[in-house]
Amino acid sequence: MAAENYGFAFDPDGLARALALLRRYLGARPASAASERPLPATLPEDGLGELETLEALAPEVLGGAARLGDPGMFAHMDPPTPWITWATTLWNAALNQNLLHPDTAPSAREIERRAVAWLAPFFAMEGGQMVAGSTLANLTALWAAREVRGVEEVVASEAAHLSVRKAAALLGLRFRAVPVDRGQRLQAQALGDVRNAALVLTAGTTATGAIDPLECGEEAAWVHVDAAWAGALRLSGRYAPLLDGIEYADSVALSAHKWLFQPKESALVLFARWPEARQAISFGGGYLSVPNVGVAGSHGATAAPLLATLLAWGRRGVAARIERCMALAEELASLVRTHPELEIFAEPSCGVLAWRPRGIDDLRGLRARMRGAFVSLAKIDESLWLRSVAANPMADPALVIEAVLAAGS
Repeated sequence: MAAENYGFAFDPDGLARALALLRRYLGARPASAASERPLPATLPEDGLGELETLEALAPEVLGGAARLGDPGMFAHMDPPTPWITWATTLWNAALNQNLLHPDTAPSAREIERRAVAWLAPFFAMEGGQMVAGSTLANLTALWAAREVRGVEEVVASEAAHLSVRKAAALLGLRFRAVPVDRGQRLQAQALGDVRNAALVLTAGTTATGAIDPLECGEEAAWVHVDAAWAGALRLSGRYAPLLDGIEYADSVALSAHKWLFQPKESALVLFARWPEARQAISFGGGYLSVPNVGVAGSHGATAAPLLATLLAWGRRGVAARIERCMALAEELASLVRTHPELEIFAEPSCGVLAWRPRGIDDLRGLRARMRGAFVSLAKIDESLWLRSVAANPMADPALVIEAVLAAGS
């Protein structure tokens, strides 16, 4: 095979074709997402070539995907991503930096350090690292709690994310669930003895967006705040007080691929005493020039898109987009509250609304019949509710209401 055919060299025509396909499919959804050339059932002996592969995959990858920035997308904690993250993700793919080895990622390691240093002070944390999601952030924080404080138990509310229970199981720690109140917040008076426990408080539960009382648990051996969803509110001068008390935590989890609008596998785990935590979760090896910190081994340069977004928008720009989402949640809640055929579970505290039509039992069927807009489903106290999450600044609450009512009629 000739060297020029290996496919590693910069190909402006190929990349221009990829951009043209992206523009075409994002501009207007095709009538059919199916490829005219079905993909083979088994690995082909001979490849199609790069350009033909782009043509074959575009209907599947681009045409068949959910459009998270569509006006009717008001369903999940998955935001649209700004175009600057597309560009920097392309740069990352071209370079394939591995932060495990300083030799392979000299600048990428510094970029991550800077991104963490920019965000940690909003939570009164000293430092931390990026991880592939808040499931790993919670696991890493609880691992540090076990090693540093010798915790024997993980305590969290009944509404805490399943990753907390999962982390306890992986770490060989007991798990104890604490009852929640009618608003799905942890009942501080029911905590019990937490002197040998890692207490996990949630800032933005998955089903309702409830925020636990973040000042509680002073007696706990370790306090971790799972702020995967609502943590970004700390960048908003208007909404930061909703998370007052988070500054007393020993560790915080934050999903950048939620309200910081990053591509998937972008999250942070932050620590109040980072050197102590870092030493506890570090391992050396004969092939490593520096210790491997945390759960992951090889680790890509996911901080580059995050740093680019923060640099492009600044704190005010990030806050403006989050505040826009909060306003959309309030608008949706107002529409539900004032409509005689709809009911609301609770007022939205941080952009998540549980609601439903009155007198309709088959919400799964209703959701399947919806056209032009999307909601998710959540079971709360054994009752099923529609769930709308304000992760999309371009969403149209009136369109969502219209779609639900039409599907239920």
